[in-house]
Amino acid sequence: MAKAGDRKSIFITGAASGMGLETARLFSQGGWFVGGYDVNKEGLAALETELGSDNCVVRSLNVTDRADYKNALAEFSEATGGKLDLLFNNAGIGKGGFFDEMPFEDVMAVVNVNLIGVLNGIHLAVDLLKATPNSLCFTTSSSSATYGMPGIAVYSATKHAVKGLTEALSVELSRFGIRVADTLPGLIDTPLLPDDARENADKERMFRLIPAIEVAKAVWAAYHDTPERLHWFVPKEIGDLDKASALDPEGTRDSVAATGPLAAIIAEAKAAASAAE
Repeated sequence: MAKAGDRKSIFITGAASGMGLETARLFSQGGWFVGGYDVNKEGLAALETELGSDNCVVRSLNVTDRADYKNALAEFSEATGGKLDLLFNNAGIGKGGFFDEMPFEDVMAVVNVNLIGVLNGIHLAVDLLKATPNSLCFTTSSSSATYGMPGIAVYSATKHAVKGLTEALSVELSRFGIRVADTLPGLIDTPLLPDDARENADKERMFRLIPAIEVAKAVWAAYHDTPERLHWFVPKEIGDLDKASALDPEGTRDSVAATGPLAAIIAEAKAAASAAE
């Protein structure tokens, strides 16, 4: 197994593609030792080849399997001498549709990966973070954590939970010198994004298509440049939506219903229901 030596180390879930992959590349280029974890074994093999086997440890990991997660962290700890500078909880899945029409197994799959997986990671890694000066616990939330987004209600709920968890743990874990932050990306060009969303993306405004490397840059800056920042909005305009929804949740709701991607469907359904009365 490769060893980190004197290098700083980062443990990344969802590392085989998208934001996790770009983060692995960026930190490796910056001289860090990378732990890459995903359910995509082919993607992990490609990552190991790209970074070089002396610069990383890659391993298949389902973040919902607590026992397997514990073993993965133990193996990573052997490579780093019991240290972990940055835990990046990035693994996530997206299953959409109207909540009342979603199969419940899809509902629970989103909850288990996007929330339970994050809880597993932080709870199991906290001792390594405690043992590492200036460590950072960083998690991928979402712009859908600024206001509940119709069509992805369960996904949005899990990301709200991640945002709240980040805020609470930023206070709790400060007693050990552990920093805690998250990123709230908008429309990021990753394999998770449906083709229709990519094709219909805004060209200039808040929900324009953003390259995954921009999130990786936010992770880098969260550790190196602005350690006191709690929420990293990508792009920055997402922060305006966060403020607006906090100040006027009803107005934000009405705007989402009137102009969001499901606006036409919602209006048509309301009209049909009204006509049937």
